[in-house]
Amino acid sequence: MRKRNIHKAAAALTAIALCAGVLTGCSAASSTASGAASSSSETVSASEDSDEAAAQKVADLIDAIYVQQRTEDTDAQCEAAKAAWDALTDAQKELVEGENADPDYFGRDTGDASKDDPRNADDIGENELLVVSFGTSFNDSRTQDIKAIEDALQQAYPDWSIRRAFTAQIIINHVQARDGEKIDNMQQALDRAVANGVKNLVVQPTHLMHGAEYDEMCEMLDQYSDKFEKVAIAEPLLGEVGSDATVINADKEAVAKAVTADAVSDAGYESLDAAAKDKVAFVFMGHGTSHTAKVSYSQMQTAMQTLGYDNVFIGTVEGEPEETACENVIEAVKAAGYTKVILRPLMVVAGDHANNDMAGADEDSWLSQFNASGAFESVDCQISGLGSIADVQQLYIAHTKAAVDSLNG
Repeated sequence: MRKRNIHKAAAALTAIALCAGVLTGCSAASSTASGAASSSSETVSASEDSDEAAAQKVADLIDAIYVQQRTEDTDAQCEAAKAAWDALTDAQKELVEGENADPDYFGRDTGDASKDDPRNADDIGENELLVVSFGTSFNDSRTQDIKAIEDALQQAYPDWSIRRAFTAQIIINHVQARDGEKIDNMQQALDRAVANGVKNLVVQPTHLMHGAEYDEMCEMLDQYSDKFEKVAIAEPLLGEVGSDATVINADKEAVAKAVTADAVSDAGYESLDAAAKDKVAFVFMGHGTSHTAKVSYSQMQTAMQTLGYDNVFIGTVEGEPEETACENVIEAVKAAGYTKVILRPLMVVAGDHANNDMAGADEDSWLSQFNASGAFESVDCQISGLGSIADVQQLYIAHTKAAVDSLNG
């Protein structure tokens, strides 16, 4: 009996010891698991920090080339920005965010850059026609709008060398960094002309009007006035500005007819009247400017009214002049009784403003604002620049002809 009790006690002690061992093991396992979780958390945190650091590096490099001044470091900076972007993972690319940087800088598909021609070759000859544009980083628009104008001019003037210059260094850098396409700025293009021995220089701006960009172009040309035997500057698309909103000219009337006809055709209507009967209004969105040339937009509205285009309205991104602000255009279309709207850019190129400010998904885009008004059954967008319209190209050709003729006048 006593032996059994001893065995029972031993068994009990063994059980207690085993339990204690299990508990100690559990505690150790728990401690190990806790340490592993902590280590894993630290690893994730370190990985996230690494991702953000890599993305921030690219953002900083993009911001460094998002400038209007070209320097001796620009080419290297463009290469560095693209190389750093290409080294990112897809997840890291989504984290790119800076003062001007975002994933779309390199990641957005805007078409095939190889279809474009930078027109920066040497061997120009004595006669050069320099086509000066603000520029666009949207590859398809650059080809369909700017290159289309240049091609039309080359066909019209086969004995002249057509060359290109952009005035927006920010855009030049963007295209160079992303696509490897190098486009001359004004200074580079003019230096190239001088180095090639050009004697007769005709400059055809693709600018819409005699605005700030046109003035800056003329100031740059003044610095080279003694480098060529003859220099002539052709008119921008809308011609002379005029004194007030009631003054229109043949250029503005021609552009009004051309863009309206193209918009009506793209919308599938046989005529503007047929669209009007269907309660459709066309809204052409320009850029807008604080420059005195802003009256040109008001004159374009006058031109539409003079032509009897009552369902055509002119607006601007900047809302200058005031009546062209989005909210004012919405009210004007509502008051006129139209229930369907087609938005289209009144710009030479259908680039960033057309794709984002007009047709973008953000709540401040024109598409969003027109929809948010709740006043229209439908709001559609046409992403098409003026430069792609054949009649607009012919207008540039006519302006160039006047400038060429003036060299011999």
